[in-house]
Amino acid sequence: MCYDIKAKVEAALKRARHYGNEEAIQMLIEQFRPFLEDEFFHVSGFDHPKLLIYTNESSEMPVIASWGLIPFWVKNTEQQLDIWNKTINARGESIFEKPSFKTSAKSKRCIIYIDGFFEHHHFKGNTYPYYIQRVDGEPIVLGGLWDEWTNRETGEIVNSFTIVTTKANQLMSTIHNNPKLKEARMPLILDEAAADDWLNGSDTEIKKMIVPAKDGILKAHTVRKLRGKNAVGNSPEAIKEFIYPELEMRSSSLFGS
Repeated sequence: MCYDIKAKVEAALKRARHYGNEEAIQMLIEQFRPFLEDEFFHVSGFDHPKLLIYTNESSEMPVIASWGLIPFWVKNTEQQLDIWNKTINARGESIFEKPSFKTSAKSKRCIIYIDGFFEHHHFKGNTYPYYIQRVDGEPIVLGGLWDEWTNRETGEIVNSFTIVTTKANQLMSTIHNNPKLKEARMPLILDEAAADDWLNGSDTEIKKMIVPAKDGILKAHTVRKLRGKNAVGNSPEAIKEFIYPELEMRSSSLFGS
């Protein structure tokens, strides 16, 4: 699953800088300045933060959207709040069937640039958070779905998104070992060259893209607790390596280090 991420503004703006001119980028920064001052070293999807995403309707310049997809057909805020925590992730194998996702899967896809994400490993009744990032240090490009919902009570138009997930690759199968789940999962990671295909491809093409990331492109290390009374919160400490002695021997065996 993917419930916790690290997202800096520069990662989110990478695509815009590639396609747009610097004047347009500066106008974008000024427009979003109050929002862009936030820097997420660790943020949970259950807090429904606002992030920058690229949509099939705005593929070169990002828009602000809340994490947790709100389908267009939601009638009121009560229904919105009920569904919000259930749509942080979308299981890739069923996005064309699930009522919350099927319309977006066909016509409203998006990509999200992040620095990395977190996943918890289970060992002897305890959980240990790992921070996962690209080996080359480049931003991770995630495949997602988005929608536009109108709050009928206020008239506000809200953009929202979900991160698509797929079966885990070898690294994530080792880390994501929650005994309550039938299989290990991971977010859908796209090659940057394939991002446009995700935004604009046919249903058949999209289904073929929902596969685990290639082995060897990601690396991981343990970090301090992200939840509970000792959680580090949204601080640089959240991504710094932290060694758990009880895991050292196990980690050497699992990861071959």
